[in-house]
Amino acid sequence: MAPTPRHALLLNLAHLLDHFFMLIFPTAVLAISKEWGLSFSQLLPLSLPAVAIFGLGALPAGWLADRWSRRGMMAVFFFGIGAASVLAGLSQGAWQLGAALALIGAFAAIYHPVGIAMLTIGSPRLGWTLGVNGVWGNLGLGVAALVTGLIVQFVGWRAAFVVPGVVAMGLGFVYLAASRGATNAAGSKKAASVKVPPEVMKRLVVVFLVAVVCNGMLFHATTVSMPKLFDERLSGLIAGDMGLGAIGAIIAVVYLIAAMAQLLVGSLIDRVSLRSALIAVVSLQAPLFLLATTGSGWGLVAAAMGIMFFVFGQIPINDAMVARYTSDRWRARAYGLRYVASFLGSAGAVTLVSTLHAGGGFGTVFVALAGVALTALAAAALMPRIGEPAAAPAAASGPA
Repeated sequence: MAPTPRHALLLNLAHLLDHFFMLIFPTAVLAISKEWGLSFSQLLPLSLPAVAIFGLGALPAGWLADRWSRRGMMAVFFFGIGAASVLAGLSQGAWQLGAALALIGAFAAIYHPVGIAMLTIGSPRLGWTLGVNGVWGNLGLGVAALVTGLIVQFVGWRAAFVVPGVVAMGLGFVYLAASRGATNAAGSKKAASVKVPPEVMKRLVVVFLVAVVCNGMLFHATTVSMPKLFDERLSGLIAGDMGLGAIGAIIAVVYLIAAMAQLLVGSLIDRVSLRSALIAVVSLQAPLFLLATTGSGWGLVAAAMGIMFFVFGQIPINDAMVARYTSDRWRARAYGLRYVASFLGSAGAVTLVSTLHAGGGFGTVFVALAGVALTALAAAALMPRIGEPAAAPAAASGPA
């Protein structure tokens, strides 16, 4: 049974919070670096355990949700991620901050396999549902940069962790009230909506995994790089006294505009094959990364907006593949596997950015990311042509 509108709203809001908490550190690190006397390249690896647990934790989170309670796991998400963020704000050294970030990653791992599984079951407009959910996630990215930048600038980096943490724990109680009566057990036994022959499924799985790993690397590399990239290359646009607040505002605008890709692609995959949508989205990623290698000023902002548009646009396609080709009963676990694969790319992204940035700056970083994008395009071209029933026009348009 599909969630009620109020329950769905809280599930979408949780997606915002999920990305918000994972992106506090990449903005706050600029202030932490000055206070602790450590460089960006020295501090950024503190997020590696968080990224690893965020990815690997998706599989046990999905298993627990299918075996125990999806509603219960979402309640754990709200309370746990809020408490972990408060601990991050209270940390007194690098190892304490790294441990707190790891806890944030552990609770953040719950959302994607559990929240998205709850939203997609029974949805009459799968693409649109995933697109709307994706926009909420993008809002979290944009709000994280903006809110964190403003709080750091006017209060301090510790408050940037503590204040959102308290808010999330308060929303945990709201969620428990809004989801009362929701299905608490494992998913239904409804079969996958598209049947795939076993020999075709093997090829589909390989293509899917390559696309997801590449998208995970591109997504995480761009989101952790954006604050530092703009700090380095927008000096001519930002007055010295504006600082992180201005950088956060520009990032927020980039993310909010790019978020529209999720709605457009979500609507598109209700009408065309996933293969066609995937090729269309990934084909422009590499040229945009190459364009950004030497960009600065508003030209760089435009290139960054294009990059984020097409990187974000791939996400609902990846999620739709899981929803269409797996049964409801196994869906949370299937999403868990999808995000473990994404972790492989995300974890590599932190190492890639910190290492290549230290050696050659963001120009070198973006050349490498263009190569990753070309790999994703090659995988998309090899995706098998699977007949999918086209959605009726009336059922694929309009708000959820």
